[in-house]
Amino acid sequence: MSAAFLEAGGGDTALFLLHGVGGGKDAWPGQMDAFASAGYRTIAPDGPGYGESPTISPYTLAGVAQDLGRLIDRIGAKRNVIVGHSMGGMVAQEAYAAYPEKIHGLVLSGTSPAFGKPDGDWQKEFLAKRLAPLDAGKTMPELAPGLVAGMLGPNPEPAGKRLAIGVMARVPAATYRLALQALVSFDRRALLATITVPTLVLSAEHDGNAPAAVMERMALRIPGAEYVCLPGLGHLACMESPVVFNAAVLAFLARHF
Repeated sequence: MSAAFLEAGGGDTALFLLHGVGGGKDAWPGQMDAFASAGYRTIAPDGPGYGESPTISPYTLAGVAQDLGRLIDRIGAKRNVIVGHSMGGMVAQEAYAAYPEKIHGLVLSGTSPAFGKPDGDWQKEFLAKRLAPLDAGKTMPELAPGLVAGMLGPNPEPAGKRLAIGVMARVPAATYRLALQALVSFDRRALLATITVPTLVLSAEHDGNAPAAVMERMALRIPGAEYVCLPGLGHLACMESPVVFNAAVLAFLARHF
């Protein structure tokens, strides 16, 4: 069974919009029409285990990237640009490591080249803290408002906040667990110097999950990468202020595609 996805627009360049741990294909309504209207074939897939996409086993970011590779082949566009947010940005890096010949551009949003600290105890503590509410019987709809609130900037657009909470609430608890567990072993720092396609590293001023300073250092390690920091926004910039997020992405795309 293939990945489920939303599609808009046409053209030789396909944009694959990859969501984060608390996302899904429905996280991108502010981007789908805007990017399609700019002349790009815009694809927003559900990652494995999200929405209507079947899960994978074992659940690893490399496995998620292979799932993306199959979707890229299925779409069959002349050029493929991966727009990866948070976990989606990590999947984008895994995809570039696995099949660079299929990828012609990268937009890495609110993400990093490695997760956390290279320490087993730290990883266990991270997972225990994040999963404790689920272990205690809380549901994703119950957890979503608090989880989202901790990721937003100081003045998110109300519609964007509602969207983020709604999308997070629909994430299956089992998939949320698997995705978090997949994150803790991610480390593609050695890949950065080998990236040769046009790359935009897109941070946000109030992003505590992927701090701007960390992302700026990431950009410096990618040959020729462009770096943009979005003022006033948090980790969910694409939903908090689609117009601001889209302007940065479209300006980059216009220069290269």
